[in-house]
Amino acid sequence: MSNRILLVDDHALFRQGLGALLSKQHEFTIVGEIADGKSAFEQALSLRPDIVVIDIGVSDADGMQAVTNIKRRLPAVRVVVLTSSRADHHLRKALRVGVDAYVLKDASYEELTMALRSVTAGKRYLSPDMSGLLVNEFLNPGSGGEAGSPLSMLTLRERNILQLIAEGRSNRSTAELLSVSTKTVEKHRASLMRKLGLRNSGELMLVAVDMGLIERPGTVSRLVSARPA
Repeated sequence: MSNRILLVDDHALFRQGLGALLSKQHEFTIVGEIADGKSAFEQALSLRPDIVVIDIGVSDADGMQAVTNIKRRLPAVRVVVLTSSRADHHLRKALRVGVDAYVLKDASYEELTMALRSVTAGKRYLSPDMSGLLVNEFLNPGSGGEAGSPLSMLTLRERNILQLIAEGRSNRSTAELLSVSTKTVEKHRASLMRKLGLRNSGELMLVAVDMGLIERPGTVSRLVSARPA
């Protein structure tokens, strides 16, 4: 079954180009293209899309308000923020109002489709740079220090491995970067997961943002050209 998508972006060429690309894949159907936040909310109420892809920086400055209204009135609709903003306060506000994905505009087309597939599966998605920002804050909680933090139980090596796992790296690539064996990485990984009470790498993001499962790419290259099916 095709997922019905409403696109919201104030740059017509970008909006139309993205719509044309997505329409080439049988799993997506574009039901509307909107240039401003106010109209986006109204169209979402009318069209009831499965997914709204929206730039929170649309020209009428109503992008975030539109997201808030859509999630409040239509909680079943998945909202994917597609933006150039790397500001942590934009990310945090978006997560607080319940967005399902936060994707940067310099992402590859392949990454965007991965985000769309993730949200249709009921999972959250963050672009690697944004999830990395949250992980860095988690690993370095600020001037208050780490006394009493679960991270205080980790060794330096475990922290390094934790950082790399959070970035989506496999045990093998982590081992190569740290110049250790894969078995050593597996041992430290099991130890840090046990200390933090985590069952899998996905739960690292759950701990970091306390928002539920966040799925992100492992080895997706931003240099990969778009190859629609």
